[in-house]
Amino acid sequence: MAVGSDLGGDCTKNNARFSSRPFATKLLANLIIMGSGIVGRAVLQAYRKALENANKTGVAHETVQNIRRAGKAMTEQEARQILGISEQSTWEEILQKYDILFERNAKHGSFYLQSKVHRAKECLESVYQWKGDGKH
Repeated sequence: MAVGSDLGGDCTKNNARFSSRPFATKLLANLIIMGSGIVGRAVLQAYRKALENANKTGVAHETVQNIRRAGKAMTEQEARQILGISEQSTWEEILQKYDILFERNAKHGSFYLQSKVHRAKECLESVYQWKGDGKH
C-alpha cells in the first residue's frame, strides 16, 4: 500500500509542474507580441519624423526630382559632356574616349560613373547610327 500512495503523490506533483508550462508559454508569447507592437510603433514614429525632417529640408523633393531625372533618357548634349567630346568628333574618337574613361572608372572610379560613361556611348551610338555615320 505504501508504494501505491507514493506513486499517486508523484503523479500529482508532475501534473502540477506540467500545468504551469502552458501559463509560462502564454506569458512569453504575450510579452513577445506586446514587445513587437511597441517596437513597431517606435519604428513607425521614427519613420514619420524622418519624413517630416526630409520635407522641411527639401531632401524629399530633391530625391523625387532625381528619380524623375533618372527615368529620362540621356540627351546627346549630356552624353557629349560626359565623354568630353565635341559635335565634330568622329565615332573612332568617341570609342577612344569611352575606352579610356570606362577603364579608368573600372580601376579607380565608381560603378556609377562607369555606368554613366557606358550610357553616354549608347546614346551617341544611336545618334551616329541615325545620322548614317559609319561606326564600323
